[in-house]
Amino acid sequence: MYKNNILLDKLPTKVKIGGKFYNINSDFRISILFELLMQDEDIEDELKITQALKLYFSKIPPLKYIEETINAIMWFYGCGDEKEELNKRIKTTSNDLEQAYCFEHDNAYIFDAFISQYKIDLSTIEYLHWWKFRALFEGLTEENMIVKIMNCRTMDLNKIEDKNERAFYKEKKEFFKLPNKISKEDEEYKNNIEEMLMNGGVLNMENL
Repeated sequence: MYKNNILLDKLPTKVKIGGKFYNINSDFRISILFELLMQDEDIEDELKITQALKLYFSKIPPLKYIEETINAIMWFYGCGDEKEELNKRIKTTSNDLEQAYCFEHDNAYIFDAFISQYKIDLSTIEYLHWWKFRALFEGLTEENMIVKIMNCRTMDLNKIEDKNERAFYKEKKEFFKLPNKISKEDEEYKNNIEEMLMNGGVLNMENL
């Protein structure tokens, strides 16, 4: 598979597996759920694979092509990026100090940023290709609170020489630090996702 040019190429809605093309669910919500799934340390890797297949495919490719299928999922999720780039995006909760954002914890900030900068209501838009969403997300400017928060979380305090300034940003960094444990509301959100996956991957947005 190759790196598509979002300006020149038609965005993919199918992937080739075992010499056959399969429709892949390309809406941004699905890949957000996939990212949250990959970050969940409470779910076994084998179950993550099963759930990922249900998320992305209405017709799951034969298991004999499982490695090729996983590679296709990762290629799509990574917007055609190489594996090295994916490592920057998928982080486990053990790396929260360096994790720039969380679609679960920061959902309101991200929603506000898309409304403010692009006039896009992510809660009502029927469909937005994942690759378009990523391009827009990465293009958010520093006027948006989510970008300020991400910059704060990933700031290297060792590069700040002034003691008072370093203490100031250390306090901000701690304030915006992503929680190690999810809230009760987020736990219910995660359970709803898991229930949806186990019932054939049908996403009921009213319950999220």
